[in-house]
Amino acid sequence: MRLTGTKAVVVGLMLAVTTACGGNAGSEDSGKKVEADKDAAASLPAGSHMKALADKGEITIGVKFDQPGLGFKDAASDVPTGFDVEIAKILVAALGIDPASDKVKWVETISDNREPFLQKGRVDLVLATYSITDDRKKIVGQTGPYMLTGQQVLVKQDSDIKGIEDLKGKEVCSAEGSTSLENVNAKGAKGVGAETYSACAEDVMAGSVPAMSTDGSILLGLAAQNEGELKVVGDEFSEERIGVGYPKEYPEMCEWINETLQKSFDNGDWAEAFENTLGKSGAETPEPPKLDACTS
Repeated sequence: MRLTGTKAVVVGLMLAVTTACGGNAGSEDSGKKVEADKDAAASLPAGSHMKALADKGEITIGVKFDQPGLGFKDAASDVPTGFDVEIAKILVAALGIDPASDKVKWVETISDNREPFLQKGRVDLVLATYSITDDRKKIVGQTGPYMLTGQQVLVKQDSDIKGIEDLKGKEVCSAEGSTSLENVNAKGAKGVGAETYSACAEDVMAGSVPAMSTDGSILLGLAAQNEGELKVVGDEFSEERIGVGYPKEYPEMCEWINETLQKSFDNGDWAEAFENTLGKSGAETPEPPKLDACTS
């Protein structure tokens, strides 16, 4: 049976990250070598922000550093790895910039600073498990999605908690600035913010909070990193549509991002990015999601 959507992503990550965390989760050879499009600059619209980036030959990308399989960087690595990173490389290459070169700056971007980083020009693009929401679209540009996932709960291995329904009135940790906090509050739990998801996981292991909650794909990575101490429980209780963030003052970027993503869907680059990260264990690759239409 061919898995599609959220379930394939979650199953793929559970297997892939378990394997990766047993070795070197931050290994720089976890992705394919994406070749830059040498003719990109000539084909980009004059006066567009994409053309400016291509002519400059440099770009700054905001990604997570603490999410194995999605965006992860350990002390021994120069470049982060994961599915978000591989999708970013596809976009970078479409500008004619070599993703493996020092012309690409990878900046750690946590949930609470994704919008400020885009607004202040600290980064040119954000690919950091960035859920597309109407509220975020009011202040930054977002398009995609390039991945679908759903929110679940992470608890200690010996916990009796079975899912979000067992956490009404109880504290549940998630990253500040994430949609996950809103979702747990809507379910009757008391959302408690932390700077990063890894900090939440540490609080759960320490017993400071009974649970944390965010995308199941992220939680499975944290559980694999802390095998025997943490487990993911419960059904998904949201749909998270993971997309690309860009500065709102450059609306022309939306069509370019969508065209680049669609090309990667069609030519197999997206599937290869999945297989080299989330699906590294051989889990079947899902169908790419349908892209949102760009609006002015």
